[in-house]
Amino acid sequence: MTNPLFYAKIILFGEYGMIENSQGLVVPYSFYKGTLKFSNLASEFEKKSNQHLQKYADYLATLNLPGNFKLNIDAFKKDIKEGLFFDSNIPQGYGVGSSGALVAAIFEKYSSEKLSPDTISKENLKKLKAIFGEMESYFHGKSSGMDPLICYMNLPILIENKENLDKVAIPDHTSEGKGAVFLIDSGITGETGPMIQIFFEKMKTEGFRKTMKEEFIRYNNACIEAFLKKDMNPFFKNLKKLSVWAYDHFKPMIPESIYNIWKKGIDSNAYYLKLCGSGGGGYILGFTKDYEKAEKMLSGFQKEVIYRF
Repeated sequence: MTNPLFYAKIILFGEYGMIENSQGLVVPYSFYKGTLKFSNLASEFEKKSNQHLQKYADYLATLNLPGNFKLNIDAFKKDIKEGLFFDSNIPQGYGVGSSGALVAAIFEKYSSEKLSPDTISKENLKKLKAIFGEMESYFHGKSSGMDPLICYMNLPILIENKENLDKVAIPDHTSEGKGAVFLIDSGITGETGPMIQIFFEKMKTEGFRKTMKEEFIRYNNACIEAFLKKDMNPFFKNLKKLSVWAYDHFKPMIPESIYNIWKKGIDSNAYYLKLCGSGGGGYILGFTKDYEKAEKMLSGFQKEVIYRF
């Protein structure tokens, strides 16, 4: 029997803001995916993945998860001995949830409680997020559990605040639409830990805390509200403010290769950029009303369209 595929995720809105109780909107991204498989571990990739799973299994064994969410660690370790590995094309350090997909895959296969994403209650969503947070902390030091939750659910999720989240429908994708949400490859890998560290350092200054609360969170939440209603004029108005704010305040998180095109988008109003995840490298998110025009202006950069409208 083949194991299910777990897709990558993209935080459309809410990076860093969710730490401070802003809303967030996270969507699955099926271009990248991973699944648990067995092999004779002939390739270097398979061997390394299997070794990582061994170490991870030891970590999971130390967790005290609630009864009905317990993992069958013995079965997991037995499978690892028999050549289990995580076959994934999700790039690491790109802000698209490589560890989240792995956590979701392990939970799905080895948890005693089998949950259906279509019928899961809001209460169980919260519990699951907390459990995934514990499971994913192995990779990032501290995790909200959001990435694995999105990968597990494979549905768009609206984070209302730190306590509440719910499944949500995003406007229909129209393949012939002029507008687009797209990814730009910065060409370098980002590391979540150091970026989060920079953010917490900034949060120690009162001025930054104030602008985060009064500006970033306001623009971020307004973008989510307008996007879900497919109300594109207020959406792009707030998106520009968000992009300008990030250019001014998240400079350390913006890869150097992206500085100029970030500013070019703001000045020309042809497209707007924002961080995808914690930044520092990996992907940057772009939004435009006219993808053809934006694509020409961004020639030389590798781009992937993830959604058209």
